[in-house]
Amino acid sequence: MTLPARNPPIEGSVGFSFSSSDFESIALHAQRLFGLHLPAGKRDLVYARLIKRLRALGLQDFQSYCRLLDSGDEAEQQQMLSALTTNVTHFFREGHHFETLRSLLLPPLLEMARRGDRVRLWSAGCSSGQEPYSIALTILEMMPDASRYDIRILATDVDKEILARARAGTYAAEEVDGIDQSVIGRYFQIAGGSASASAELGKLITFAELNLMNDWPMRGGFDVIFCRNVAIYFDKPTQQRLWGRFANLLRPEGHLFIGHSERISGPAETLFKGVGVTTYRRVGPNAAIAEGTTG
Repeated sequence: MTLPARNPPIEGSVGFSFSSSDFESIALHAQRLFGLHLPAGKRDLVYARLIKRLRALGLQDFQSYCRLLDSGDEAEQQQMLSALTTNVTHFFREGHHFETLRSLLLPPLLEMARRGDRVRLWSAGCSSGQEPYSIALTILEMMPDASRYDIRILATDVDKEILARARAGTYAAEEVDGIDQSVIGRYFQIAGGSASASAELGKLITFAELNLMNDWPMRGGFDVIFCRNVAIYFDKPTQQRLWGRFANLLRPEGHLFIGHSERISGPAETLFKGVGVTTYRRVGPNAAIAEGTTG
């Protein structure tokens, strides 16, 4: 990864100093543990995000915080991840993806399910859960008895706290305002200003913690993968390995949705064909990309 130049320490409003070596240490931890790419231009952002952790922990300086990370404190490593990443999402975000899912991808997939075949979708980097619930709502609107068939959505995230929120499936009532009222009435319970996903929605989704930088327990056969606004946190080589790994898990003609500012690059370009705005179809040979490329 690219390390910052030797800038003078940043002084905060409460006297925290943030030296270049402090930044480099944090950036290396973020890269090694979670694949996050923190170039020199992110130095002020890292400072602003992490001084809240120093205050919460009662630490006097960033050197002490770096020592805490060095000690292998997994809880604080997770807190660092939460602080440095932005979990901005909402139901049916990037609506063109859901229109493609609804009009082009799901009709043949749901017909496969009716014939007894399995259908698998993956929300990789599911954040607080709006994405997998939006996928489930789309399926249920087209096939109300979908839970009777072998249709499942895997929803994963590396952030334990945000994943717990996703699993709970409870949102402020205004967060579901954009969803048709008849759909809300069928699949959410509204009480006390909160909207809770119904058991019917939950039947389709399996939530699991997963660090995309580590080994994946899944063995493939996905029909659709959503991984949107996740790769923006990674450097180019890490992104390219990620695209290759997704290609290896997609069925022939399976589809990958990525974020609006992301693009497929590297060796995996030969395995995907762009078929819409940040929408790609798996093409080419079925053989997996070599391990040295996929990571």
